[in-house]
Amino acid sequence: MYTDFERCVRAVQAKDSRFDGVFFTAVTTTRIYCRPGCPVVPPKPRNMTFYPSAAACQQAGFRACKRCRPDTSPGSPEWNQRADLTARAMRLIGDGVVDREGVPGLARRLGYSERQIERQLLAELGAGPLALARAQRAQTARLLVETTGLPMADIAFAAGFSSIRTFNDTVREVYALTPSDLRTRAPQGRTSTPGTLTLRLPFRKPLNPDNLFGHLAATGVPGVEEWRDGAYRRTLRLPYGHGIVSLTPGADFIGCRLVLTDQRDLTVAISRCRRMLDLDADPVAIDDRLRTDPLLAPLVDKAPGRRVPRTVDEAEFAVRAVLGQQVSTAAARTHAARLVLAHGDPVEDPEGGLTHLFPTPQSLASLDPESLALPGSRRTTLLTLVRRLADGELTLGPESDWEEARARLAELPGFGPWTIEAIAMRGLGDPDAFLPTDLGMRRAAQELGLPHTPAALTARAAAWRPWRAYATQYLWATDAHPINFLPA
Repeated sequence: MYTDFERCVRAVQAKDSRFDGVFFTAVTTTRIYCRPGCPVVPPKPRNMTFYPSAAACQQAGFRACKRCRPDTSPGSPEWNQRADLTARAMRLIGDGVVDREGVPGLARRLGYSERQIERQLLAELGAGPLALARAQRAQTARLLVETTGLPMADIAFAAGFSSIRTFNDTVREVYALTPSDLRTRAPQGRTSTPGTLTLRLPFRKPLNPDNLFGHLAATGVPGVEEWRDGAYRRTLRLPYGHGIVSLTPGADFIGCRLVLTDQRDLTVAISRCRRMLDLDADPVAIDDRLRTDPLLAPLVDKAPGRRVPRTVDEAEFAVRAVLGQQVSTAAARTHAARLVLAHGDPVEDPEGGLTHLFPTPQSLASLDPESLALPGSRRTTLLTLVRRLADGELTLGPESDWEEARARLAELPGFGPWTIEAIAMRGLGDPDAFLPTDLGMRRAAQELGLPHTPAALTARAAAWRPWRAYATQYLWATDAHPINFLPA
């Protein structure tokens, strides 16, 4: 996108917020970079240059616009619709891997050399992994400065900086303000109470919250998830500690309230919540493709902007997918709740009814099969899965290659197409995952006049690619199941 100069200019002149986060506009006369939807008078085209990332702008010597705050744009949809090296690296950087493990850790997880990763990221994003992680640290620091009363020294280390001096220099370079100036300029009335962070998660419009929050609430595991006072709440297992997040749907942003035991987990928590809610999707591009099918178009026109409800923990979702095989939503929740009570780590939630973190594969690997109220074959499936996850033979995470993960899952006993595609869709985030054998899908297809046998439906759905996971959401939404409605 950023290499198409004329198209970028038109987007900037139209102040088209759909492209916020897709590319950034740098103004050569002012040395400021903006999002395409910046509300100020657009610069002259001859003074514009375009970059694919905020990190590339910063490396080129531009500072962030104080009016449009480009670092608060939604993320590029590219990294959640691809599974190549660049996309997987970007998901891992968003998950804080470079801050925790350095570039060698990033390379080790991806299975490439550091030089290959550096070269690929520079070619596509104009910045290497260290620069991309640095830009992310700067954004985290700004959030902590503006929304908490933490001392600046604590913020520096919580954001991932190695020293207070580096923190101060980076903030001044990126925002042309000192950390103290940032705090002074913060909007009044938005400072979080002690121990909590109150944030706004941006997204590209439109966003239909019904199936997104409805699905998360209706399938929520008691003790780990709940719907309370108009918000979806859940516990989070994070690299340095744990947290509790409350997410509230809104017309212009998702309200996010985080309680963390360690502030260093802020970046990871935000990244995982954004992935769970699919907030970096481009709904206009997705819906335009699905509207090309005349039988699907009325569903899209009726309620555009549906997202795919995903997860904050890929391994957790894989376990829950097995527990949900061939049983009702209520039964799956019951099975999961038993595992949570027996093997999950307890947490305190003074503001609600959350009690545990979902158990890790390591804690489930040694459980007694007789303690599971499941058929024998399902016990074998579950135990094989958690043991493979626990010993590292199977990896499900931001770095996963989607097709390789499918192949590895297919090797496990009891993993058929439905379970594998459900994990690919909601666990790994593949936007083209498809469940033609799903009963709800087939029933909805038949009612709409679409082919409803798996083979015929798959053939028809070829025209929906690469957005078949979103087509699935539209088809599922024709049912009166609670997953398709916001809880009362």
